Amino acid sequence: MADIIKLLPDSVANQIAAGEVIQRPASVVKELTENAVDAGSTVINVVIKDSGKTLIQVIDNGSGMSETDARLSFERHATSKITCAQDLFAISTKGFRGEALASIAAVAMVELKTRRASDETGTRIVISGSKIETQEPCSTPVGSNFSVKNLFFNIPARRKFLKSEATELRHIINEFQKISLSHPEIKFTFTHNDNEVYNLPAGNLRQRIIGLFGKQINQELLKIETETTLVNISGFICKPEGARKTYGEQFFFANKRFMKHPYFHKAVTEAYQNLLPADAIPSYFIYLETDPANIDINIHPTKTEIKFENERAIWQIIMAAVRESLGRFNITPSIDFDVDVPFDMPVIGIQDKISAPPKIKVDPDFNPFKNNSTYNRDSFIDVFEKENLHHWQELYPEDDKKSLEADTDKIAEPARKIFQIRNKYIVSPVKSGVMFIDQRRAHERILYEKFMDMLKNNISTSQSCMFPIELTLNPADYLVVKDLDNSLKAIGFIISYDDAHSVISISGYPSVITSSDIQETMEILIEEFKSTSVDYSEKINEKIATAMASAAAIPYGKALSAQELENIFDSLFACASPNYTPKGKMITLIVPIEDLDKRFQ
Repeated sequence: MADIIKLLPDSVANQIAAGEVIQRPASVVKELTENAVDAGSTVINVVIKDSGKTLIQVIDNGSGMSETDARLSFERHATSKITCAQDLFAISTKGFRGEALASIAAVAMVELKTRRASDETGTRIVISGSKIETQEPCSTPVGSNFSVKNLFFNIPARRKFLKSEATELRHIINEFQKISLSHPEIKFTFTHNDNEVYNLPAGNLRQRIIGLFGKQINQELLKIETETTLVNISGFICKPEGARKTYGEQFFFANKRFMKHPYFHKAVTEAYQNLLPADAIPSYFIYLETDPANIDINIHPTKTEIKFENERAIWQIIMAAVRESLGRFNITPSIDFDVDVPFDMPVIGIQDKISAPPKIKVDPDFNPFKNNSTYNRDSFIDVFEKENLHHWQELYPEDDKKSLEADTDKIAEPARKIFQIRNKYIVSPVKSGVMFIDQRRAHERILYEKFMDMLKNNISTSQSCMFPIELTLNPADYLVVKDLDNSLKAIGFIISYDDAHSVISISGYPSVITSSDIQETMEILIEEFKSTSVDYSEKINEKIATAMASAAAIPYGKALSAQELENIFDSLFACASPNYTPKGKMITLIVPIEDLDKRFQ
């Protein structure tokens, strides 16, 4: 029987590796920009066309490469970052696997121009699908210039499943933000389709944050700084009023490398406890410096997941550092025992008279049953009228008064009994027991079906703003809104956009929301589409309706009138699916009468 195990050709092996390392255009930007940082660059320019599908170009002024190094850099597992296995336990560079350039060259057309300062001429290499087409001397500045064209040209299935241009551009911007935040000492520029999106001069961290997220964030930044034997923490957190309902400005860096760490994120949110609503997300830019031997970054191909040796201890340090920063800037209530603050308390003088306690007259001989041995209905009504204890005639119409006088045991009642508990649940008796309705979720379902009807039938009910409302967004969020423009118009939004990819102006909005809810509505809409991996074109109406319903639904804690309770009750059970929210959460709960009986046994 013939042997069946064979070695894969390098081109196929590189394409398989590319499947892990190069998932989308943003992956190429990440790898090339990190290489530029490792090369000691002080200026890095990123040029993108058609959201990276046509061109991704990264130009740096770093150390450059020799002719031999330029050629060898495209081989698998060729790297200058490590020389032995022991180096894996003390990594201080961005990359070290030696897979990035080989993976990129396997799925794209790549051109590299590079020169060292000590060389008179540089090297130009052209590779297409792992095949070297050209290698020749050239004239080029010191540093490296990578041009990646027609990504996934030889893997049509991968190219077909790329998302919309706005989605891919958003992912690229996210990667650019992470790298530029980790190195504020480097000048970065970002250009898309010949439009400059970012121009970030070298500076300090605060300047870099403002350059990326706008001047308005400057007033929200609180410095955080803690030094311990285990880890040093620095950076900025934001004031509670700067918290939003969307993720985006939450960044952790370990030894200047961006990382995802839900466990440490929980430490930050714990520190904001009782300062933020449950669904609000604080912004932060937190930098951890620790011994490279205490962390493991080689647990994921993209190196965004990092394992710490003493995670629980660092969790406590992070929470304490954030709380200390909030307290230092008087965000949390505090008592200063070093300051003698006089209390403004009333003092009774010697000559002041103390008010005498009220006197109550008591008739010890009073007997309510002395003259009437039985309950007299007419006497009860007379007492009400004579003593004016309550204007009960105003509470009961004349017909109800006659009914009361005819038979006190039969008072007219509404056909349906509905009431509120803790301004959160709507309760009503039903035939089989007691029904509980979550008022916010019920309203979500009602609004969702209304919005779906508007989107399907192209019914727009817009309310004009007296003055346009301007919202400043970071470029990634801006692109989300712009990509949703047609659907937003279909439900009543009228939005215009600036050329700086940061400000939207809203001159009209759906009549079911108020102008005060617009910012929150936009934040929920943005988060709905940022947190999904599904392309906008897929089930976009459902997502728009879900996000709008979540944004416009009545909040918990709001007291509802009897008429509002009736309206929600009737509208909910007129819905096609009254028992669950658009996201599948339970709306109604019926407690059977048998369960209540068991409680009283």
